[in-house]
Amino acid sequence: MQQLLYAALTMVAGVVGCAIYFFSSNFILDMIFPSKGTDTAKAGRNIRRANMIRPWLFLGPALLALGLYLVYPVFDSIRLSFMNRSGTEFVGVSNYVWMFNDAQFRESIFNNFLWLLVVPAAATFFGLVIAVLTDRIWWGNIAKSLIFMPMAISFVGAAVIWKFIYDYRDASTAQIGLLNAIVVYFGGDPQAWITIPFWNNFFLMVILVWIQTGFAMVILSAALRGIPEETIEAAVIDGASGPQIFFKIMVPQIWGTIAVVWTTITILVLKVFDIVLAMTNGQWQSQVLANLMFDWMFRGGGDFGRGAAIAIVIMVLVIPIMIWNIRNARKEMEGR
Repeated sequence: MQQLLYAALTMVAGVVGCAIYFFSSNFILDMIFPSKGTDTAKAGRNIRRANMIRPWLFLGPALLALGLYLVYPVFDSIRLSFMNRSGTEFVGVSNYVWMFNDAQFRESIFNNFLWLLVVPAAATFFGLVIAVLTDRIWWGNIAKSLIFMPMAISFVGAAVIWKFIYDYRDASTAQIGLLNAIVVYFGGDPQAWITIPFWNNFFLMVILVWIQTGFAMVILSAALRGIPEETIEAAVIDGASGPQIFFKIMVPQIWGTIAVVWTTITILVLKVFDIVLAMTNGQWQSQVLANLMFDWMFRGGGDFGRGAAIAIVIMVLVIPIMIWNIRNARKEMEGR
């Protein structure tokens, strides 16, 4: 209750603080540049000056927060990646040499590569299929709401839910995990699914696919509704089948949106952390880059140099995809 009270008070304080800032900053700006008076020329100049400054009253706090919590940490992480464990002595590229020779780092790179292969493709595919199917049924909006619902759950919350699905109990006791209950019902032996090396990565991927399918569905559903009806009707008149309409007419026309959804999920996958931490904590060969960075940065006494070096690798992997994503989205918007 105490934590809930603190959270509620924080939200109220934030809303009230924003309101006070909004009214007080505009009041002060209007005091400095009054728009009323007998001198109409001066009043006009004041209005123009106030209108030039006013947008920055709203952008200023956001830019300050971005600079403090995004830009500064990037440069400080680059600096720390060349420092020792405590961040006090310069050690050159030794952290990067260690990193590329470390077995856990290579394991993390391999696992992240698996996540990149499976999760964006699966989430985008399922989202596209569901978007097409739900647009053709009368209860489609209800189905979309149910499929989108996991997006409202935090990654840790989703991991807790799926822990119950993958839960393992000894064969002599009743299974409370849904997956093992089904296996036992059909005569199989229960398995500790998330402890099986290599395959446990795919069991963890299912969680992120479950969450991100709703995101892909919403974006792609909006794109599908933008396809001109005349195009579909012409294809039907020409005798095109359902699959032909889908693959040869619908998909090509929304390919730009599919690419944006794909790359957005790809960026998320490169930073995946919460699910792995909550489910396996990187054990049983399920380590990923973000969790490895967390281990080195904050556990075992903390090694700021090595943790920062891993963080830089994640950033380097994310930036090209992010730039391509932004350019592609901008081209699509200009095309419309």
